[in-house]
Amino acid sequence: MSGTALMVLALAVGTYAFRLVGPVLHGRVELPDRVRVLLSAGAVVLLVALLATGALTEGGEFAGWARPAGVAVGGVLAWRRAPFVVVVLGAAAATAALRAAGVP
Repeated sequence: MSGTALMVLALAVGTYAFRLVGPVLHGRVELPDRVRVLLSAGAVVLLVALLATGALTEGGEFAGWARPAGVAVGGVLAWRRAPFVVVVLGAAAATAALRAAGVP
């Protein structure tokens, strides 16, 4: 078995183990309220970091102003509780309009 196949197999087993831990430990482990708050905040921080890197960078460099503006439009629409389709189309339309206007 090649090294790559072995690594893929190890990642698959690890992923399955993580997915199995939740149902197996449900009800057996009680987390303190402080830990729950920290886990919730950590999830938000990770999602914001993912959003920032996806919106601001492309190939390790700044992606230009059109993409972050489109993400901002989508964020405002989501914050205003617009339907998901409206959020996606609004963000795409804002980005496309800015790029058509010559904004990188």
